[in-house]
Amino acid sequence: MPANALRDPCPDACPSQASVPQPENMPLTVDGGAVVVLPTYNEASNLEPLVTSILDTEAVDAVLVVDDNSPDGTGKIADRLARDRSDVLVVHRHAKLGLGTAYCAGFDAARQIGFDRMITMDADFSHNPGYLQAIVTMSERHELVIGSRYVAGAGTTDWSLVRRLISRTANLTAIHVLGMPTRDCTSGFRCYHRALLERIDYASIRSNGYSFLVDVLYRCVVAGSASIAEVPILFEGRRHDRSKISRAEILKGVATIARLRLIESPTRLRAMVAARAVPPAA
Repeated sequence: MPANALRDPCPDACPSQASVPQPENMPLTVDGGAVVVLPTYNEASNLEPLVTSILDTEAVDAVLVVDDNSPDGTGKIADRLARDRSDVLVVHRHAKLGLGTAYCAGFDAARQIGFDRMITMDADFSHNPGYLQAIVTMSERHELVIGSRYVAGAGTTDWSLVRRLISRTANLTAIHVLGMPTRDCTSGFRCYHRALLERIDYASIRSNGYSFLVDVLYRCVVAGSASIAEVPILFEGRRHDRSKISRAEILKGVATIARLRLIESPTRLRAMVAARAVPPAA
């Protein structure tokens, strides 16, 4: 295993946490910068060309792969990439623990290293690395930037009518039921500022899978102080293999929206955010 790869030290008790050791070929900490957090499970055919494409844009400083013990060898490919270059980092988890906890593990590791902007992307080329520069540039003025499929100049390709209807319905439901101010509430192509993630206590989010995306966005909106922007993207179908969005994931998304509307009081969440806020220096 390369020096800039790490194992989840407590996979059963706290699957979202990762203790970051000192990588031999990069400093203990970095002074800000942007990192792509890339959760993977069975992405052996995509990982190397995607990581190369991301870093070739020169829009970000590193890629942090969070692999859930992929049986197809994705983790070994990530380790090889990490041996070859210092701007590839790897977090290994012991099993497929879900997209939400993978994001949390990546955020934890990125924060400990010292990155101040964390970009999430799918590992299947559905999020084109060519949009990274626009997203990073927009993040200089906004705490959360979403690569959006539903603003002017955006769209999707290689989707069936059913998939389009499901996505549109999910977004419209989130917008109208939860009062979201964004056009795309379920996009996983996002750039978060570290300070925003720390304010919303992302590690306490109960949702997993793709419903995590709605949950974390809702917290950012409820926080009130977050500046959110959307950048138009063209979302492309998977380059290899089949989509990983299942009927169960769709049902979880609906359940998450209902729970947020009926149980997760905005007042309670705002109080939580206020309690975590760092008081201004005297």
